[in-house]
Amino acid sequence: MRLLLAILLAAPLAAAADIRLGIIGTDTSHVPAFTQMLNSPPDAKDHVAGARVVAAYKGGSKDIESSISRVDQYAEEVRAKWGVEIVPDIASLLSKVDAILLTSVDGRVHLEQARPVIAAHKPLFIDKPLASTLEDAREIARLAKEARVPWFSSSSLRFGEMGSTMKFADATGAMTWGPGPFEPHHALDLTWYAIHPVELLYTLMGPGCESVTRTSSDTADVMVGKWKDGRLGTVRAIRPYSEYGVVVYRAKEIVEAKPQSAGSYRPMVLEIVKFFQSGKPPVSNDETLEIFAFMDAAQRSKEQGGKPVILR
Repeated sequence: MRLLLAILLAAPLAAAADIRLGIIGTDTSHVPAFTQMLNSPPDAKDHVAGARVVAAYKGGSKDIESSISRVDQYAEEVRAKWGVEIVPDIASLLSKVDAILLTSVDGRVHLEQARPVIAAHKPLFIDKPLASTLEDAREIARLAKEARVPWFSSSSLRFGEMGSTMKFADATGAMTWGPGPFEPHHALDLTWYAIHPVELLYTLMGPGCESVTRTSSDTADVMVGKWKDGRLGTVRAIRPYSEYGVVVYRAKEIVEAKPQSAGSYRPMVLEIVKFFQSGKPPVSNDETLEIFAFMDAAQRSKEQGGKPVILR
């Protein structure tokens, strides 16, 4: 046990043939999608080598319909199709795995569910959103840093086509857009779905935003961030739904990506496995926390009638 703990604290889980993964929260379509890629035969389309989902805790949130209606369905799917053991609690899960995919659709439960994982020194990927508030996000980061437990959180868009092909060193600004429906139990409303285009903006712009101004209507919210170097980044969260899009402003041209759907999860799953093997997150924890500070400032701007608000 002491040897395993030392290995985990040092970060890499790697060189072993398959890292044993546990899932917390079977109430998102990401669960069967990720499990299929990881547990399928090596010659299967989209297979990702290096890790395998071996157990899952269903979790679920009784006041969110999209959780209630899917948590049992997806748990049974991964059990019957991919041999994943369904366990009754997080403690049982932690005894069977090397690392954790925290996929609960409800960001409000992420801090509570991450606590025992961090206490057990299990590296973890936390699916979007990292949390439902800036305070919870920072507490997860604090606990993990104190315990020296590696973690990361991300939208799949960061590793998709637009996130990987639209980054330019000479960009003077960018605009992203995507779906922005709200969920009434999430007070920091952008965390529910609009985090996707927000994360895409950060993928293109990098950290360094100092203030956010937000304008809202029934059909969309528009957030304009001012970066410390003078660049402006804009996010449009569209309701009820939309495709995703990007415009990047460069010194001598404007580049626009063709609007598209979220695309394959495979690029992100590859990054997740590499993270568990190396202990090095593909996106810095500080940048992830700034994304939450951006959404927090946008919420306060909305509450103040669209005034510019400094990130805290």
